[in-house]
Amino acid sequence: MKLLILTQVIDKDDPFLGFFHAWVEEFSKQFEQITVICLYKGVHNLPGNVRVLSLGKEIGVLKLVYITSFFKYVVAYRKKYDAVYVHMNQEYVLLGGWFWRLMGKKVAMWRNHFAGSLLTDVASLFCHKVFCTSKFSYTAKYAKTVFMPVGVPTEIFHPLPGVERVPHSVLSIVRISPAKKIEQLIDALGVVAKKGVMFTATICGDAIPMHKEYEASLRAQVKELGLSDKVVFIQGLPYEKIPELYAKHDICVNQSPSGMFDKTIFEAMMCETLALSCNENLRGKVDEKFIFKEDEISELAEKLEKLLTLSNEERKINAKKLSEYAKENHSLHRLAKSLENELKK
Repeated sequence: MKLLILTQVIDKDDPFLGFFHAWVEEFSKQFEQITVICLYKGVHNLPGNVRVLSLGKEIGVLKLVYITSFFKYVVAYRKKYDAVYVHMNQEYVLLGGWFWRLMGKKVAMWRNHFAGSLLTDVASLFCHKVFCTSKFSYTAKYAKTVFMPVGVPTEIFHPLPGVERVPHSVLSIVRISPAKKIEQLIDALGVVAKKGVMFTATICGDAIPMHKEYEASLRAQVKELGLSDKVVFIQGLPYEKIPELYAKHDICVNQSPSGMFDKTIFEAMMCETLALSCNENLRGKVDEKFIFKEDEISELAEKLEKLLTLSNEERKINAKKLSEYAKENHSLHRLAKSLENELKK
């Protein structure tokens, strides 16, 4: 089977979308040929059976040019693909769904987010299948929806024996935006600090220009709570450097809503870093000590304190269990096989 993929970014150094480079690389093992249309093309090194076409964001073309290029590519390469896989951006389906249907192409959209709209519903009508990972995703309601593994590459995310793990260390890898509720984590760290629990914390991520004020408010919050000697902010890292960051920390906290099922939860687990999350998809899958209620700062602080005070042996035992769960259920290899099987049905 030959596959057309539509996505935002192909750039292995992108801190948040760099993972998709690894996805395409793994998918290339399951499909004869892959054509990728992306909005932005950056650093990439993909197998010979993968062709990458850019809509031109990296050179600053106008949005009208994006649309023109989109139609040029989907028509010109129509004999080079049998199925279409749209990652996250429903706009691609709204633009090209009618054409793909007329051409007899199988259409699948990956959309995993708590929010959606009438446009999402319209896009789903053009799809043979809709993929998501969370039962709380907006798209979970469709009869054609298939639940998929999260897709974390085990060859990238795994324990790094040569890296020293800092005791009592907390990590948050996150896009700096109000939607991520980073201020709640800082408040929880303030509660833990008042109880005299030892810790250091790293917040890793970047803010787009419209969220720079929010980032400044977080830094001010850290100072006001007297946490300047405990909490540091660092810039987002290239995707392949993130495992080392996990390996240096005991605990990774994730506050993304349950409709998203953030990959960082499972990246941390695979690196044998304890993952503390408010994601309800994990209920019954992992120990309750690793789940807190969304927006409950007091419970987040309580769970964080308990994890920070685990003995080293207890931490290792729990980390092994989480790693085994993540590898068994959410590896990228398992996702690639599932994608191939679903598109061939």
